[in-house]
Amino acid sequence: MARTWRLMGADRRLYESALPGALGGNRRLRIYGRLDCPSALRWIAKGHYVKNRVFFADAATAVAAGYRPCAICLRAEWLAYKAGS
Repeated sequence: MARTWRLMGADRRLYESALPGALGGNRRLRIYGRLDCPSALRWIAKGHYVKNRVFFADAATAVAAGYRPCAICLRAEWLAYKAGS
């Protein structure tokens, strides 16, 4: 049996994917960022964030689902988001 990953789609529903997510997010805060984001990794190390963790195939899907970019690991995208808000 092939391994699958649970990703969130633009409709905010989880689905099984043959490919792992490229970005991680927080369902409660509606933020997405890189999987190696230092801020997210600090919270995960403290035992927080994990139950609200979601994954996205790409940034376009995360934005379509209503998530905003992380100000720490996606600074340029976050600045563009703030300018457009």
